[in-house]
Amino acid sequence: MEGSELAHSGSVLAPRLIDYLRPGAPALMLTTGSDGYAGSAYTWVVAMDAMRLRFGVDLGSSSMKNLQRSGQVAIQVIGPGDISFLVKGKARRIKDRIEAAAPASVMLWEMAVVASKDQSWPGVGTTALGYEWPADKREAMLRMEHAVYAEMRDFA
Repeated sequence: MEGSELAHSGSVLAPRLIDYLRPGAPALMLTTGSDGYAGSAYTWVVAMDAMRLRFGVDLGSSSMKNLQRSGQVAIQVIGPGDISFLVKGKARRIKDRIEAAAPASVMLWEMAVVASKDQSWPGVGTTALGYEWPADKREAMLRMEHAVYAEMRDFA
């Protein structure tokens, strides 16, 4: 039993997914390695509109190499309530470094949505994927995360 009465499938993002991702949220980035197996990595993602997502990719990572090779990516979004989507698309690097993520070396990529599938189930809620920062670093990390989302949204 997949999908709900409000299920959404297609080549554009569902309005409730856009609303959830517009300010920014953590997600899982899925790419395919040269061996044909899937790889996953945590990422930050923002919705630009109904057809574009932006996300971060660690410089030098296997995800970066996979994206450079194929340009194909899937983003798994798990949010509160009934937010559970798999979004697939073609990606391109648009900025070599997200400055707000320093000292980490994170590149900014943009996905053109090819397919979006609502994976929620009627009557079943989820807990949002999120980061739990160490107590002594929490405030600084949350400020950094909000700055990353702003930079991702505002880059022209």
